[in-house]
Amino acid sequence: MLGFKALIFDVDGTLADTERDGHRPAFNAAFDEAGLDWDWDVERYGELLRVTGGKERIATYIVEEGISLDPSLDAAAVIAGLHRAKTRHYVSLLEGGAIPLRPGVLRLLREAREAGVRLAIATTTTPENVSVLLDNAGEPGLRDWFEVIAAGDVVPAKKPAPDIFLLALSELGLDAADCVAVEDSDNGVRSALGAGLRALLVTVNDYTAAQDLSDAPLVVDHLGEPDRPARALIGDLGDSPMVDLETLDRLHRAAFGRV
Repeated sequence: MLGFKALIFDVDGTLADTERDGHRPAFNAAFDEAGLDWDWDVERYGELLRVTGGKERIATYIVEEGISLDPSLDAAAVIAGLHRAKTRHYVSLLEGGAIPLRPGVLRLLREAREAGVRLAIATTTTPENVSVLLDNAGEPGLRDWFEVIAAGDVVPAKKPAPDIFLLALSELGLDAADCVAVEDSDNGVRSALGAGLRALLVTVNDYTAAQDLSDAPLVVDHLGEPDRPARALIGDLGDSPMVDLETLDRLHRAAFGRV
């Protein structure tokens, strides 16, 4: 019998590699559409990823680049408009099937569903982004597998604050000790741990592999498939070539002293 009842997933960089080839070009398309000469290359976008939330990222860029907006315009409204346009371009990329799920994600979701483990999402991206990603992931009805989708501006503070995970726990009606969190970044680690989610798995991507993730008990390069083994960067996968429910159960029991 598993010692945990639910898995709570981040989205961007965790379920799919959305940042470099999804969000970044969508931002650039929105800037171009607005007649702005702003361009976020791969390196600059990686720097901006320290800030969670798309609108917050735009605001940070404006400050750091010393950009002066038209004083007759409301800066918050300009930023919100750019973000809406970015979301439209991003959704178009998703609908075209340009961004698949990461290795092992669908396998693990299926295993959890078959075992009666509840599924939830805790992310700073917009609900629309989450829905379209899941609806175009190649598994009919995947969105409905998630009992709770806590996303976007529904909490006062975004990651690394714990608010979005606390909301997901509240909507699940579970304690942190009942759950395992799956993240991809240092901000996500701080957010999950701040919510008491000590059973924490991190699956890194190109943008997060060099971050300090030492507070996470288990860090892997990806979740793994039978023919594509995962590699543990921090912690131990044991004899398994991939992250499965048994791996997560060991992680959970160790995190909460139930070994």
